[in-house]
Amino acid sequence: MSWRGKRKDEEDHASDGDSEGHAPPKKTCKRDSADDNSDEIIACEISKNRRVTVRNWNGKIMVDIREFYVKDGKQMPGKKGISLTKDQWDALHHHVEEIDKAVNGTS
Repeated sequence: MSWRGKRKDEEDHASDGDSEGHAPPKKTCKRDSADDNSDEIIACEISKNRRVTVRNWNGKIMVDIREFYVKDGKQMPGKKGISLTKDQWDALHHHVEEIDKAVNGTS
């Protein structure tokens, strides 16, 4: 049996809510209106909807490479992207020359 068939069977018998048939609560993202990304610095725009930002998140410096989308006329961060800690950024930065050589096809 393919996974699709099995998945469908599981969905027919599984309950996503409680025993009374209520739906599970939707996932929401809490945003404090006072926290307006004031610690965020846009380092560069890679393309129309992609940018690199440096921000302070939970007391840690993060380099965020992310896609953005427009909602209600406002640019919002999307799910597609990666946040690197300072140590991860330093490791990546240390290997930039090797990456450039690989991208350009020289060894």
